[in-house]
Amino acid sequence: MGVFGLAASVGHYFRIRYLADKADIDNAIFKLHYRFTTAAFFLSCVLVSAYDLIGPPIDCISDDFPRPVALNTYCWISSTFTLPYQTNKLAGVDNAHPGVGPVNPDNDDLVRHAYYQWVPFMLFFQGILFYMPHYFWKSREQDKMSIITDGMRSNDLDCQTEAKEKKKILLKYLEDTRGMHLGYAWSYVICEILNFVNVVGNIFFIDKFLGGAFLKFGARVIQFTEWEDENRTDPLIEIFPRVTKCTFHSYGSSGTIQKHDAMCILALNVLNEKLYVFLWFWLVILSVLSGLALAYRLALLVSSRIRGYIFQYNGKVTSPAVLDRLVHSTSFGDFFFIHMLSKNLEGLVLKEVMDDLANELTMEKLAGRRTPPSPKTDGIPMLPRYSKPVQLL
Repeated sequence: MGVFGLAASVGHYFRIRYLADKADIDNAIFKLHYRFTTAAFFLSCVLVSAYDLIGPPIDCISDDFPRPVALNTYCWISSTFTLPYQTNKLAGVDNAHPGVGPVNPDNDDLVRHAYYQWVPFMLFFQGILFYMPHYFWKSREQDKMSIITDGMRSNDLDCQTEAKEKKKILLKYLEDTRGMHLGYAWSYVICEILNFVNVVGNIFFIDKFLGGAFLKFGARVIQFTEWEDENRTDPLIEIFPRVTKCTFHSYGSSGTIQKHDAMCILALNVLNEKLYVFLWFWLVILSVLSGLALAYRLALLVSSRIRGYIFQYNGKVTSPAVLDRLVHSTSFGDFFFIHMLSKNLEGLVLKEVMDDLANELTMEKLAGRRTPPSPKTDGIPMLPRYSKPVQLL
């Protein structure tokens, strides 16, 4: 299968998996982690692995060594090197190519390049890392939102009687489980923290992988585009050299050790440099968005006023009395659960449920009592592993 066939397979998988009618259990920034970023890493892995797209990954030249295949194999598995002091010199005048030139092993500092062997494995591993927080959240969420909003995620209720019955069941569930959603909410918050830690950690992980050259990589690329000097040094060439050197030792016919100095063309780095430029900018943007998402979540946690604004916007709550009762009678966990409901319920249904819930809370306050949780929640399906109705811990 060609590279484009593999890429199409990856795209087909994500299209089928995520365009199905499912309950929405996270936000847009969360989706950027496990959908877009995971797909980007997997697709990059496919592109790098498909050598037939750009030809052999390495091609070494040596006038005094008659077996080029063996030389290519050795230089690929043992790494190649460049000379830093040769990088800033003018190619074609001071040296043959940037970073290559005569080697003095006693005095010259060599920069070895062995990362290119591991790029596909690292990209695949990082794609898995970006999917793990979503996997953890799914394992904790256990399709609760899908079960509870089944038949109400769009304006598809068959008749007025069915709509009334489903709203009644949902309202009873909200009443019986009020105050029991804190664990559900914190599981999501922990996954958002994992998303932020993961994206920042991956930036430093790539920096370590590329020998400490990734943190300032994007900034240097931007500076390079603004320079006017024709002899400017391309930072991409320093990190992803197209031409490197390799030294191979063999035995001659008399048993003496012979040294073969080869110059190697790394065609694969033409692709690597573009992938990592994209990854630098994307990971920086994603880390900023993830940090803002955490700040937003913290604001919701500490401020009931902000939760009120969200109730008013997402919950379709227009009455000040209803809004006041919902804000002051629900915890952060209850708010989070209702917020998730707002992402899955049809607008009119949600507004009616919120109004009915506020009325129940008002009557409860007037009666001076808190209705204890019911041992049964009629109409809400039970998960197989539970001996009691869905309890959102």
